[in-house]
Amino acid sequence: MRFFFVVACAMALTTSLALPVSFAESDERSTAAAAPSLLSRYHARGSMTCDNVPRVCRANGIPGPDCCKKQCVNVMTDNQNCGQCGKKCRFGQACCGGSCVNVMYDPKNCGGCNKRCKKGSFCQYGMCSYA
Repeated sequence: MRFFFVVACAMALTTSLALPVSFAESDERSTAAAAPSLLSRYHARGSMTCDNVPRVCRANGIPGPDCCKKQCVNVMTDNQNCGQCGKKCRFGQACCGGSCVNVMYDPKNCGGCNKRCKKGSFCQYGMCSYA
């Protein structure tokens, strides 16, 4: 019985160590398929960032078209880079259209971006006309 337990643990450990490698390889293959000409030039040196290659932020599946500190972001919706690189929204705020707004009390963005309350109602606790 103890032998089977040891074998099962060894198999589980082997499987858990092998899976991240296969995910990394498949992710690398999908990136290579998206931009083969860029990868052939820059991937070998490991320096393919948006600082070096700005158009990498325009590929499919990338978070946004803007480059901030070597990361692709969307400054219109990113709470850490709202409107410009490095401008962080405060607690309780969200980045809506490049501006930090309080979604708990803003009638134009009540509970989330572009969730407008009906005319004459107010926004409280992220809900329109909360009793």
